[in-house]
Amino acid sequence: MLWQSWSRNPPLPLISCVPGYCRSWDLNKICYKSGVPLIENGMIERMIEKLFPCVILTPLDCFWEGAKLQGGSAYLPGRPDIQWTNLDPEQLLEELGPFASLEGFRELLDKAQVGQAYVGRPCLNPDDLHCPPSAPNHHSRQAPNVAQELSGGCHGFSHKFMHWQEELLLGGTARDPQGQLLRAEALQSTFLLMSPRQLYEHFRGDYQTHDIGWSEEQAGTVLQAWQRRFVQLAQEALPENASQQIHAFSSTTLDDILHAFSEVSAARVAGGYLLMLAYACVTMLRWDCAQSQGTVGIAGVLLVALAVASGLGLCALLGIAFNAATTQVLPFLTLGIGVDDIFLLAHAFTEAPPGTPLQERMGECLQRTGTSVTLTSINNMVAFFMAALVPIPALRAFSLQAAIVVGCNFAAVMLVFPAILSLDLYRRHCQRLDVLCCFSSPCSARVIQILPQELADSTVPVSIAHLTATVQAFAHCEASSQHVVTILPPQACLVPPTSDALGSELFSPGGSTRDLLSQEEGTRQKAACKSLPCARWNLAHFVRHQFAPLLLRSQAKAVVLVLFGALLGLSLYGATLVQDGLAMTDVVPRGTKEHGFLSAQLRYFSLYEVALVTQGGFDYAHSQRALFDLHQRFSSLKAVLPPPATQTPRTWLHYYRNWLQGIQAAFDQDWASGHITHHSYRNGSEDGALAYKLLIQTGNPQEPLDFSQLTTRKLVDKEGLIPPELFYVGLTVWVSSDPLGLAASQANFYPPPPEWLHDKYDTTGENLRIPAAQPLEFAQFPFLLHGLQKTADFVEAIEGARAACAEAGRAGVRAYPSGSPFLFWEQYLGLRRCFLLAVCILLVCTFLVCALLLLNPWTAGLIPSSPQVLVLAMITVELFGIMGFLGIKLSAIPVVILVASVGIGVEFTVHVALAFLTTQGSRNLRAARALEHTFAPVKDGAISTLLGLLMLVGSNFDFIVRYFFVVLTVLTLLGLLHGLVLLPVLLSILGPPPEVIQMYKENAEVSSPPAPRAGELRWGVSPTLPQSFARVTTSMTVALHPPPLPGAYIHPASDEPTWFPDATPTANGSSNLTSRESCLATE
Repeated sequence: MLWQSWSRNPPLPLISCVPGYCRSWDLNKICYKSGVPLIENGMIERMIEKLFPCVILTPLDCFWEGAKLQGGSAYLPGRPDIQWTNLDPEQLLEELGPFASLEGFRELLDKAQVGQAYVGRPCLNPDDLHCPPSAPNHHSRQAPNVAQELSGGCHGFSHKFMHWQEELLLGGTARDPQGQLLRAEALQSTFLLMSPRQLYEHFRGDYQTHDIGWSEEQAGTVLQAWQRRFVQLAQEALPENASQQIHAFSSTTLDDILHAFSEVSAARVAGGYLLMLAYACVTMLRWDCAQSQGTVGIAGVLLVALAVASGLGLCALLGIAFNAATTQVLPFLTLGIGVDDIFLLAHAFTEAPPGTPLQERMGECLQRTGTSVTLTSINNMVAFFMAALVPIPALRAFSLQAAIVVGCNFAAVMLVFPAILSLDLYRRHCQRLDVLCCFSSPCSARVIQILPQELADSTVPVSIAHLTATVQAFAHCEASSQHVVTILPPQACLVPPTSDALGSELFSPGGSTRDLLSQEEGTRQKAACKSLPCARWNLAHFVRHQFAPLLLRSQAKAVVLVLFGALLGLSLYGATLVQDGLAMTDVVPRGTKEHGFLSAQLRYFSLYEVALVTQGGFDYAHSQRALFDLHQRFSSLKAVLPPPATQTPRTWLHYYRNWLQGIQAAFDQDWASGHITHHSYRNGSEDGALAYKLLIQTGNPQEPLDFSQLTTRKLVDKEGLIPPELFYVGLTVWVSSDPLGLAASQANFYPPPPEWLHDKYDTTGENLRIPAAQPLEFAQFPFLLHGLQKTADFVEAIEGARAACAEAGRAGVRAYPSGSPFLFWEQYLGLRRCFLLAVCILLVCTFLVCALLLLNPWTAGLIPSSPQVLVLAMITVELFGIMGFLGIKLSAIPVVILVASVGIGVEFTVHVALAFLTTQGSRNLRAARALEHTFAPVKDGAISTLLGLLMLVGSNFDFIVRYFFVVLTVLTLLGLLHGLVLLPVLLSILGPPPEVIQMYKENAEVSSPPAPRAGELRWGVSPTLPQSFARVTTSMTVALHPPPLPGAYIHPASDEPTWFPDATPTANGSSNLTSRESCLATE
């Protein structure tokens, strides 16, 4: 049994406590009452107000028991309390007739076909002591045929205006071959309550609220408290072992769900950030205290957290609304993205050339990685800005907030984090422990300054930890590339070890300056004390000796291309399985009572109330035919539930016209019988008198009345149209005289017509002057949509409604459909088109950004948008296909992630591509070096992103887990595979030429110096130099490790590569040894 509102016995009063007061609020006080009439007699009006029934759509209205849901009561002397369970309106009017003039009220009830109301309906339980004698089965004591009574629906207390269609009440019906109803699996009851504004207006100045500072906000609090208590009682109505089920739901329940959905979980946020702090600290700790950066990791994560907070604060200042996606996902997603750049800068900082002065270390680091960080950040911001094209306000806000937060992360990483690295460098220079920086490092060593001339024929003692010497290097300005390339002489090249898996390529003189610096750095290990092999192993060592040689073999390349091609093909098939849609059952936590209600409603009652809204800007009085045509086109839609053949269409224009035809018929009858004449209408009926007053209206303010029109005009012409000059005057009369018809029409006029009270016995003549309503700017026609199960059904209904409104627009009527289907499902009309447009624009923008910052369109094309290698497009397509296999439907939220995947994917690709560009050698060699330099930071960035997303698993909403955690985790894994496996293979095959140029080639005429003795470094003079080189000097530090610690493993000196520098000593001078510098002149 499905109850959107529920009651089994007369509703119990619920005690609602609002801050400062408690009052008893029963259903009769807060329910919506349709069309309460205005009565001149005050006593009768108060009695009617108490008795007037609530609007309750329930199967019980087919039976006398439906009266038990109505809680109103009134008192008359000499008889028991009047309630709907014992109220016969016809008998009551007979009893009150001698005491009050109720002729108008009687005609109103007759028009509404109230009859005997509930006491004339069969009793479900004829043995009930309160079953009235007027019930059809009271005397027979036989239970009614429930299926027969429910067939076709039920009526409220008014048969004419309150017909509840069967589809609103019964679900899962079964019928016999003749179409007769046999059974139903679900019953639904819906109780309508006042809005907070209506409740406030109703009780403003009432004795119950006069002393509590009654306000609209307090009225809303009363309604919310009542609904929560109501749902609780409904859910507790049946025992646990009952075979039936009761599902209760209210608008407050939905608000509570959305509120809980939007709440920030402080525990999950704190847990996620603490986990990230721990990972950053542990992954950046080193055995060598001078290389450890645990403090840098902790400070970097805290910096990103502050940047995220500042970005969200900026969004609040800009007025961008926060929503569930902002509070549930954005803090974790932006944390993972921001920490990626932290790892990249930290890794690059440790690889700075050892001869670089302390004050220039940060510049060297930013020179190497600043472009990568800028590329990834700008592409992420562009991606989220493109995702803002999705026409969903909440997700547009989420995308803008994400772009702003990424921008704040970028500013913090580029402006503040370098200062943190510099402070840590100062800590290392002062030989302090990592994390515990107040303590000195036990592995600190002394530094000895040795002049170059002292090393001419000397041997460097093995026990010296560090030595500083001045050696000679050469810088050449290449006019074609506008770069300064600084290299060491060929004698400075290391002897290639035979154990290198890639052979001598990794140590050839054809490398970039960075590679030469790396080779120089390797000489520090000469005759040094080594730690245990397990302590020396790192990811760079793994990539250099295992991963890169294996990946870049011809057979491995073929396997990689085949596997990724198969994955792409499988994803293309999976993309065909992706369905559009996002139901409320996908959002509400599974296993909850709320989810049970929504599942049952979706299964049994796929009905949606919508409205066709007409606006201002056209003349309603002269557009009646177009309005009728619009209604007819809308009613003919497949999804629109047709009304029963015996019921008038539920539109205000039909009700208005039919009411005018009714009073015209009464006038004609009174005129024919002589009860109404040109000069008097008092002897006629109430309806005849109303028609008399309307017929004499001219619509001219100067001469408003013309009695000659009584017999020359009709209130409705032969074509069924209302005379335009009478339209707005008649509207005033209809609204005031037919409240039940107006309420049933749900017209909701704006501006509302003025109130006008008809007085048949007015003798002053003032009652003849009827104020005309103002031209309408808003009105609506209600409809019911049914059979909407799949997203395609909603899309078809929306397209049909839009087409009907467009056709009416060509006739001059401005209209649009309104309702939950148009609010939640209209996104699917152009969602895929919007998605493809955003992705295409983003790919073009990414290409332009990469081309401008890299100054290399070839590489820019290889990363995002080359026709041959679409790495980022592959990530997006594969993610889309995997969504199909996982059963994740396409809605605005996955579209935002799919669009953002292009920007997030750049995090995994651009670092490898830039490292490939700035390396010399063959494509295989450059791909291997790129992997060696970027594997660790890319891996750390991926793990940090996954750790940031891990906290989403703890969400109470499956929607967050499925649509955010799962999708973003798959995206991260795909980006990692494509960036570290597929892209290096593609670069090794199709990669562009390097951006660094080898300016010096080994001269055969240069004689090799004699080999040095073991354990020493010998300095010599190069006999010849190319004329194109300018001679510069640079300061280098050759670091030799201190004596071994206990348990350390010592390599023999012969196992290390040997460096043969041969340069002429010069005066003390220094020059920063870098791979690229701006060139101002060429000599």
